[in-house]
Amino acid sequence: MPREKRLETGSPWIELSTTEDDWKAASPQLLGTMLAELHLIRAFEETVLELAGESLVHGPAHSSIGQEGGAVGSIVGLRSTDAVNGSHRGHHQFLAKALTHVSGGVIDPATPVTPKIQRVLQRTLAEILGLAQGFCHGRGGSMHLQWFEAGALGTNAIVGGGVPMGAGNAWAQKHSGTTDLTISYFGDGASQIGSVLETMNLAAAWKLPFCFFIENNLYAVSTRVEEITADTRLSVRGQGFGIPCWRVDGMDPLAVYLATEQAAQRMRSGAGPAVIEVEVYRYFHQNGPYPGSAFGYRDKDEEAYWRSRDPLDRVANEMIALGLIDEAGVASVRKQAQDAMAAAVAELVEADPDKAGKRRIKPQLWPDPSFVDVGVRGDASELQSLTALEPSTYQGPWRTVKFVEAVSAVMDRRMACDERIVVFGEDVHRLGGGTNGATKGLAKYGEQRLVGTPISENAFAGLGGGLALDGRFRPVVEFMYPDFMWVAADQVFNQIGKARHMFGGDNPVPFVLRTKVAMGTGYGSQHSMDPAGIFATSPGWRIAAASTAADYVGLMNAALALQDPVLIIEHVDLYGVADKVPEGDLDYIIPPGRAAIRRVGTEVTVITYLSMVAECQKAIEQTDVDAELVDLRWLDRASIDWDTIEASVRKTNAVLIVEQGTRGPSYGGWLADEIQRRLFDWLDQPVERVCGGEASPSISKVLERAAIADVDDVVAGLEKIRVGMGQR
Repeated sequence: MPREKRLETGSPWIELSTTEDDWKAASPQLLGTMLAELHLIRAFEETVLELAGESLVHGPAHSSIGQEGGAVGSIVGLRSTDAVNGSHRGHHQFLAKALTHVSGGVIDPATPVTPKIQRVLQRTLAEILGLAQGFCHGRGGSMHLQWFEAGALGTNAIVGGGVPMGAGNAWAQKHSGTTDLTISYFGDGASQIGSVLETMNLAAAWKLPFCFFIENNLYAVSTRVEEITADTRLSVRGQGFGIPCWRVDGMDPLAVYLATEQAAQRMRSGAGPAVIEVEVYRYFHQNGPYPGSAFGYRDKDEEAYWRSRDPLDRVANEMIALGLIDEAGVASVRKQAQDAMAAAVAELVEADPDKAGKRRIKPQLWPDPSFVDVGVRGDASELQSLTALEPSTYQGPWRTVKFVEAVSAVMDRRMACDERIVVFGEDVHRLGGGTNGATKGLAKYGEQRLVGTPISENAFAGLGGGLALDGRFRPVVEFMYPDFMWVAADQVFNQIGKARHMFGGDNPVPFVLRTKVAMGTGYGSQHSMDPAGIFATSPGWRIAAASTAADYVGLMNAALALQDPVLIIEHVDLYGVADKVPEGDLDYIIPPGRAAIRRVGTEVTVITYLSMVAECQKAIEQTDVDAELVDLRWLDRASIDWDTIEASVRKTNAVLIVEQGTRGPSYGGWLADEIQRRLFDWLDQPVERVCGGEASPSISKVLERAAIADVDDVVAGLEKIRVGMGQR
């Protein structure tokens, strides 16, 4: 018979509940503050549902009625410098943090509504209604509530999407030398999401002061938790990562408070993350003012049971038993909260003059329509004080380097000058500079600034996004291959790219994502894409792609100074090329809006980037077409150099766009559309394009060459332009 030994995880897993003595020991001030916050949030949510019933809330109204105890219990003891982020059902989390912030953590239940609290209630309601005075100027609405001053990092409409971002904030707290912590709230559905589990691993490995707070309300819309997981005790997730876990009755705010205090002591001491699971119940359906029983997925008896366990009643009854308040006092708290919400509504809503008995949003409170695109990215004014240099016209001394040596050299220079820069990526800290030598020499900055990550792009990209939003550090994240962006697509596109605009346009997102195109290396379909086209059609991102080492230096320096997320695309074909950079400290920038003319011509404007610049030069030499070659350098909508392109097209009256990658997700399709709409009057023929085929490159050398564009394809494109001009 084999010998068997029962293994233990080694991490505590605690179910915590309160006793009569706990309520007696709790400070009256704490209980009074809890009662006040619970009633303020309840009255707020009832008002939202009332307005939603009148069709005054545009979009969903995910009520947290019934779940207030988890948010209030966990947040009431936090500092303003502690942080929280949450889910689509996040009004209660946001309000608990904002109310705790403006009150200093103490609210007198006898007079719970101060001017500051009234202002929080009104601005939060304004945001949910989409109005300019909201915390995000009306852009965030119900699901994207953010107020950095209060430590509210932002609620999130993507299930589990905010968790990696929260971990980034916790990383910043730890490495800034604070004892602050971050709590990320998510539900039973998100407990099965890969980004959450990846982040648990990162937080545990790096001992981040980060709490995974699971609000288990038993239903993902209408699907019961036992239908989607074998173990409905969702806090078990932490055991697999060595994270201590607490399981608590979320209808008991004091129990939640005590569990959070225990977890916070661990996090503030530097011991690492915690998981808290609270079992709560949303009294209404996923969205709107009707109970779940109205939709047939739960019964009225179940709803009545949970109604009998209302966290507002629990705190009130315990305080009455302790002689801290009476029933009239509780009724007064509720009435004052309701009156505060009536006053907030009166500031935002008026009688509709065109519909008797109906109300409308006060028209003057809507955002100006011209605000629609403001804050997609910044205006790059932060670059104005930096020294710009144009390598193509530089007359000073040069030094010889390989392209990849310039990649590591400029990062070395910036990390030496700016202690905020932190590099994350797989193997960046090993192999003498990562898999290609791009981080060579950076290990001297230590493992806290050159951070080797697990194979978890979703988690470490999102962590970098949270770090960028925090503002104390400047993350540089490396994806070993651009194809891996699909693994992290939520964080890259839904979170990092949209964050600035979505939350009102005020908060910068200084984030650099480095990756390399590897077409021609035999790595096949899942390691060979060019991401330019995907990023160019996704809001918020700037894109830079250098064809020379000197350009790379200037583009990277600009990227590391910008307050926007920037994608830096490299190409393996360029890494080993003997090249040159200006002598000196490599401190110059090439600002957005600066393309380079690599060859002057009169017959056709050839537009390209990266390694295809050299391929186009070869192709032009093989023909007698007098082509003007434009190296874009900056590729995104806001950064592309339209002045140079327009001047060239006015001269040549013909355009050939050249890229190496596949046709489907290509950059050229977007660019051709823009050129034909902007410059149609100067075009004597349609814009021509050279690109790869439909299929991604294969492993076979022959098929790989057939799949991607090369010199011969460019020659063919130039000949087609010649025919279009009536020449033979």
